Amino acid sequence: MARVPEVARKRRTQPPPPHVLYEALTDPDRDPARPWLLLHDDEQRPMITGSVERNLVVWTSLWPLHPDANIRFDIDGSPGGSATLTWTLILDSPVPDAATIIRMRKRLNVLINANLRFTFGQ
Repeated sequence: MARVPEVARKRRTQPPPPHVLYEALTDPDRDPARPWLLLHDDEQRPMITGSVERNLVVWTSLWPLHPDANIRFDIDGSPGGSATLTWTLILDSPVPDAATIIRMRKRLNVLINANLRFTFGQ
């Protein structure tokens, strides 16, 4: 079966510098006063399958029904300034239906570009 490189992608500026964003993605529970990885009943805590400090984090699937999903986070920016974070949803074939991909994409967007972003004051 052919590997589908990506089914969804979103790029957005985040307020913290890259190293802080990297820490938040590699240790989502590091600050109990600012929880952001708030999972639904049908989700699971991701594991890290790869990383390059300050630049890249790869998670396993959030969804037990789609264990082949991976989420790649590319982090760009200067050490003292804000960062640009791109998340990419990667799935093996067979790819789920369009409605499922839309739900997965929206869920990632809420977790990353709402929950995580709000913990940094935006």
